[in-house]
Amino acid sequence: MAGRQGPGSERAVRGGADVLKGAEGAGSPDRGDRLRFQLLGPVRAWRGDRPLNPGPPQQRAVLAVLLLHGGRPVSVPQLVDALWGEHPPPRAVGTLRTYVSRLRGLLEPDRRPRQHAHLLVSSGGGYALRVPGEALDASVFEERLATARRLREAGDIAGAYEQLRGALALPAGMALAGLPGPYAQRQRDRLTELCVTAQEELFDCVVKLGGQAGAIAGLRAFAAEHPLRERTQVLLMRALHRAGRQSEALAVYAATRRTLDAELGAEPGRELRALYEELRTRSRGSGTGPGPGTGPLGDRARPDRDRTGDSRDRQPRPPRPDRDTSRIGPPPPVPAQLPPDIADFAGRAEAVAHLAPALRGAAGARAPVVATLSGLGGVGKTALAVHVAHSVRARFPDGQLYVDLQGSGLAPEDSSAVLTHFLRALGVAERAVPDGLAQKAALYRSLLADREVLVLLDNARDSAQVRPLLPGAPGCAVLVTSRARTLALPGADRVDVEVMAEGEALGLLGAIVGAERVAAEPAAARELVAVCGGLPLAVRIAAARLASRPGRAMAGLVARLSEERRLDELRVGDLGVEATFRVGYEALGPGLAHAFRALALCGMPTFCRGAAAALLDTTDDEAEEAVETLVDAGLVELHGEDRYRYHDLLRLFARRLGERHDSPCERAAAQHRFFDYVLATVLTAVRLIEPHRVLPGLLCHPDSPGRTLADADAARAWLHDAHPRLYAAVEWALGAAPGLLGSAVDLLTAWSRVLGGTARHRALEPLVRRAVDTARQHGDDTATAHALRLLRAPHHGTAPHHGTETYAWTESAPGETLRQAHASAGPPVSALAEREPAVVPVAMARELAGPPPRPAAPDGSEYRLGQIRYQARCAPRRDGPPWQAAVPFRQARRRCRLRAARDRARLGPWESERGPPLPAPAPPPGRECRCRCGRGRANMGESRGLPPAATPPGSRKVP
Repeated sequence: MAGRQGPGSERAVRGGADVLKGAEGAGSPDRGDRLRFQLLGPVRAWRGDRPLNPGPPQQRAVLAVLLLHGGRPVSVPQLVDALWGEHPPPRAVGTLRTYVSRLRGLLEPDRRPRQHAHLLVSSGGGYALRVPGEALDASVFEERLATARRLREAGDIAGAYEQLRGALALPAGMALAGLPGPYAQRQRDRLTELCVTAQEELFDCVVKLGGQAGAIAGLRAFAAEHPLRERTQVLLMRALHRAGRQSEALAVYAATRRTLDAELGAEPGRELRALYEELRTRSRGSGTGPGPGTGPLGDRARPDRDRTGDSRDRQPRPPRPDRDTSRIGPPPPVPAQLPPDIADFAGRAEAVAHLAPALRGAAGARAPVVATLSGLGGVGKTALAVHVAHSVRARFPDGQLYVDLQGSGLAPEDSSAVLTHFLRALGVAERAVPDGLAQKAALYRSLLADREVLVLLDNARDSAQVRPLLPGAPGCAVLVTSRARTLALPGADRVDVEVMAEGEALGLLGAIVGAERVAAEPAAARELVAVCGGLPLAVRIAAARLASRPGRAMAGLVARLSEERRLDELRVGDLGVEATFRVGYEALGPGLAHAFRALALCGMPTFCRGAAAALLDTTDDEAEEAVETLVDAGLVELHGEDRYRYHDLLRLFARRLGERHDSPCERAAAQHRFFDYVLATVLTAVRLIEPHRVLPGLLCHPDSPGRTLADADAARAWLHDAHPRLYAAVEWALGAAPGLLGSAVDLLTAWSRVLGGTARHRALEPLVRRAVDTARQHGDDTATAHALRLLRAPHHGTAPHHGTETYAWTESAPGETLRQAHASAGPPVSALAEREPAVVPVAMARELAGPPPRPAAPDGSEYRLGQIRYQARCAPRRDGPPWQAAVPFRQARRRCRLRAARDRARLGPWESERGPPLPAPAPPPGRECRCRCGRGRANMGESRGLPPAATPPGSRKVP
């Protein structure tokens, strides 16, 4: 079809470099406040000319999915499948909602908290992103491509050229670069194909407009990048023919035919064959290039002229290719790239027994065997993989490939560069290695087909880095090591490499320093592997230091490995534990790096997402996302179903970093938030288990709501499970900072209420005594009184010396601390008089005030009766007669009796309104029972907010 020469045809005829060059600034954001998004390249967003941060890769993937649906709703299951495919994480929906919430804040920063979103809206059980089509580069690209095709069909080649040129100015790299998930991969392939097709159509327009001379260079490069695209080869042959370079056009066909035969075992398609036959016929018929009026397949031609104005082909005839660049000459090389086996390898018997048979069975499998080894840095993944690879090496006679992908560092290896390395190792000449990633991967898979090759990919970053390096046919096997625990590779056999058990670690130590040396100092050897946390790298470094000094005692090195110096000591030459940890840490962004440091301040061996949220001062969902990302990075470990933990050495590393990068105030605030969360959860559990028991006054009042517990059974289960963690938390709080002392005593107070049993109370005694000592060291009289009161709890009525200790201390304690100490101690006055005469006035006051109330009255009256003691707010005067000490208590007792009468009067109207009066049991004589009856009914009335009733006639009004 003849192309119509429009007004823009002169401007359309340009050189090859100009043809593919987009208009400067076409992909940049517009001015103003309009939102604009880029998907043809790394996912980016702008508001006007101000760039926005769409967040981490998975959050960007959510944004891309919503944008590519063009405002149509996307259900939650669709989004989960788009991000994670067939293997979503346990809390995928919660994580997804977190991403959506963040994107709403990004897109509508001025929206109030409970105001409905206008852009990213909830719709039909999913979400929809309502932005105009011109705000998205992919939409603009597809619209321009469709317009160009309509113009071409109408014969407006110049107009189509302009539209294509504008469309191809938009891409800024590989579409959806860096996005995870199967949906992103499918869309990436689709958009890439559209871009390649658009470039082909642009070249076609240029050739039809007569610009073939300038387009040939660009077409050659494009054809080399896409050697299997026949349409591209047709365009190159047509451009060469129209430029009068007939022989080169025929040579393109010959080279393409060889490539298709070698790669696909196929012949060229109909269009390519037809063009070749026409060119060959013209060449035989005239022996010259095409005439000035027509070109092959009916296109108009305008042959280029050389400097002398002659239209003859002045180019020298190109030589025939001296070799087929796509074939590998026999015999093919057999690469053997595995690192040396580990001479002192020890342990891991179970993992070796699992992996070796799986790899040996690659020949009979229906697909390549893939196994992944994941774990934290220094846990021995590479050593295990290399050892297993050597044990099965004979099973792979066609070779073994190895590469360190540097995935845990800042500059991971590019998959394209690794493929170049593998192709060269498999015998492909440097000039024959394709340029594009897809072409390299296709050639790599072709070379490994029908071969038995073992591929070891060490230190992978993520699945996207690994996928192009996987063979495509059965017979091969792949071992992948990575700190990331979420490598989504199809059919992979996943092995989590944990720290060594004590026996394995001792075996590794003995393999390096000698078994006899370990046997000579067994206790020191066990302590050494313990301070190394079972981490093989740490054990290996410590063993290397011992091996370099045969006469050095193992106990001496253990002593040097104190907590403050451990990371410094675990270094030998260029090998160090801290250096290994730092590689993974430096790959984190600022937010995750702060989370890694802050979470290490946890005072428990393990923590849940609620505790993480308290430490990070964020929501549970956001904290969980951060922790899961650290788990994926191999810096935090998953412990059970819903708890996390640090390796001991990683915790030391994180706390050291925190001391360098975070202020003392920031660290102290995080510690207080964490302990508030723990204390609040314990208080919640106590209130659920014993709702009628009133706790004594707390020294601190936690701001955190703590963990949600459903009922008393859930509270008991949580307390039982958390017992060792709570013990560790109190130990940590007593040693962390003076500011946590009151919270630690409060936790002990609440916890002791629900322990049950003398034995379990006695288990807390060392902790309580430490709290007493700590409080005294800091001069905190109130905390000392509370802690002393706890000392008596497990010995009530059996060991009067604890009560004596309490009274003896309270002789000098003022006000509130005296009251708190009186609350629980209870030896008789005679015993005190014999032991501590100085405190007899205090004991007399308590005896005159009456016996202590019975514990835990079911109607809640314990609190009312306890007011008798709480009215005495100051210590007895030391310069007056002893009986003066009893006055406040006797006054409190009198007020308690009078309030009982008032409460009964107030309860009467309520009983007449709400139903039959409550039966009034005849209480036994004694003030305690009278108070309990009155208080029980008063509590029921006051709980319903009744106004005070009129004072009964003849009674005295009590304030």
